[in-house]
Amino acid sequence: MEKGQDIAASGGEKGSEQHAIDVVPVEVEHGDGKGVVHAGAGDDTEKERLVVVEEPQKKKSTRVAALDAFRGLTIVLMVLVDDAGGAYERMDHSPWNGCTLADFVMPFFLFIVGVAIAFAMKRVPNMGAAVKKVSVRTLKMLFWGLLLQGGYSHAPDDLAYGVDMKVIRWCGILQRIALVYFVVALIEVFTIKVRPVTVRSGPYAIFHAYQWQWLGGFIVFVVYMVTTFSLYVPDWSYVYHLDGDVNDGKRFTVQCGVRGHLDPACNAVGHVDRVVWGINHLYSQPVWIRTKDCTFSSPESGPLRADAPSWCLAPFDPEGLLSSISSILSGTIGIHYGHVLIHFKTHKERLKHWLSMGFSLLLLGILLHFTKAIPINKQLYSISYVCFTAGAAGIVLSAFYMLIDVWGLRVPFLFLEWIGMNAMLVYVLAAQGIFAAFVNGWYYESQDKTLVNWIQKHVFVNVWHSERLGTLLYVIFGEILFWGVVSGILHKLGIYWKL
Repeated sequence: MEKGQDIAASGGEKGSEQHAIDVVPVEVEHGDGKGVVHAGAGDDTEKERLVVVEEPQKKKSTRVAALDAFRGLTIVLMVLVDDAGGAYERMDHSPWNGCTLADFVMPFFLFIVGVAIAFAMKRVPNMGAAVKKVSVRTLKMLFWGLLLQGGYSHAPDDLAYGVDMKVIRWCGILQRIALVYFVVALIEVFTIKVRPVTVRSGPYAIFHAYQWQWLGGFIVFVVYMVTTFSLYVPDWSYVYHLDGDVNDGKRFTVQCGVRGHLDPACNAVGHVDRVVWGINHLYSQPVWIRTKDCTFSSPESGPLRADAPSWCLAPFDPEGLLSSISSILSGTIGIHYGHVLIHFKTHKERLKHWLSMGFSLLLLGILLHFTKAIPINKQLYSISYVCFTAGAAGIVLSAFYMLIDVWGLRVPFLFLEWIGMNAMLVYVLAAQGIFAAFVNGWYYESQDKTLVNWIQKHVFVNVWHSERLGTLLYVIFGEILFWGVVSGILHKLGIYWKL
């Protein structure tokens, strides 16, 4: 962790880019009526977020608080659905097609990654140094992703650590963020000389000004669509492993021999991961086991049906390679929103563009889903899912921007801002359970007698006489509120954690 405002670069270096989850240093000078933007330049005192001021005659620098609040909201949603989703599985990830509260978390992350990159790459004084920093940060995110979600960390309930390399999981949340950050940031870096300083008027001028980002997005779209609908998926098999389970050690064969299917068994997304990573390196507890084909309790967990298809117990990675390629589009749309914030000088212009694009994407996603052309599916990161969630992200950001930065209603959202400013810290310690695991390490007599378990049981579950309600209240007050307070204290002390 580091003190002060030097979040984008260490020492006195100029911060040319910023980690996807961290705070982005951006400053705008208002005084000549043109609102010139400076990003990542100057000493520590200059490292502040873009100013949002309608009166250009007043020279002033402050943060766009809506960006911090949006990032904080994403972290809060992650903690909520991860730790309370087991009690309220309807807020957990959709078993297959559809979209629940949990399904907004990943695309919201990637969307705000894109917005952050737009500011961090506004100026690139040294292209070689910028590429190096993007690459190093990408490697750091990949390392943390493997450490936290590759199987090495067993937090928070299992105090053991370590992973069998034969079954290490190569994909994960931070790995996907790393890929999106790397691709979108490098496009922004390499096109710095062909990007305009100002954008001419016109409804499509902003798209033309950053055509290389959209070209990159179009290539991603083509690669994903062609692979998804043309790749041949052969029959495949797997051996199920779960100690004590009746199916432990049993081999299952899944019959496919098709192209262009979007069902759990025979989609190209799963096939690519099985070929590239190997089936033993995929996520072993996919949510499709809660589908109607696998259990009568759907969409909640329940006993496996006697006639359940052979794929129900198979591994499948929701952050796999092909779906991660598709997720780059979420970052592309996010960086467009950042470009709008940089070049459009009034609240009205920004909100008009953001909301029109947000609702258009939202409606397009809904249309593709309900016409059954391309279902909304988080596991496949389908194009309809990209449109639907990116549209929702744009609308939510617009709402925060209007409430916080335009109308000045900042106090009710301060805890989200604080969490957003220390998003990496809260993600690792709260969402990944590292802090809870540390506390659980100080147990009494047996490993289930810990302070965390005692608080959850006696302060919440027993008081409300409900396991489900008690769990939800514990997550809200014992985790989200707790980390909101911690983040606020760290903010007051000027302490932030960056990669």
